[in-house]
Amino acid sequence: MSKIYSFTKEERLCNKKLIDELFHNGSSFLCYPFKISWLIVDEPQPYPAQVLFSVSKKRFKKAVDRNLIKRRMREAYRLQKQQCLYSLLVDSDKMIIFSIGYIGKEILAYEVFQKKMLKLLTELAGTINS
Repeated sequence: MSKIYSFTKEERLCNKKLIDELFHNGSSFLCYPFKISWLIVDEPQPYPAQVLFSVSKKRFKKAVDRNLIKRRMREAYRLQKQQCLYSLLVDSDKMIIFSIGYIGKEILAYEVFQKKMLKLLTELAGTINS
């Protein structure tokens, strides 16, 4: 298995200080069924991007459903991050932190997650570049 398709612990956004900064100072946009908040950071990170996945407990009461959605989001991100996002960030020497929240009302098929994640990451890359 190739290393570019991995999703390691260091790529997950866990730092509470960075998460607070992201939600207070970051920019955001919608790409249904996702809402993304992002912020370019100056602190050196081991990876060009750190990501946080979230699903509303209010909308999906059962943990099983929330976990299923997060698994599908992580898998779609893992497979497409290299071609859409990392190649751009490495070239421009930028570090980014972002949060992807699921705002859909029902659990979609994985193929839909994959298509929408590709669109989301492409739009994010375009936003960072401009």
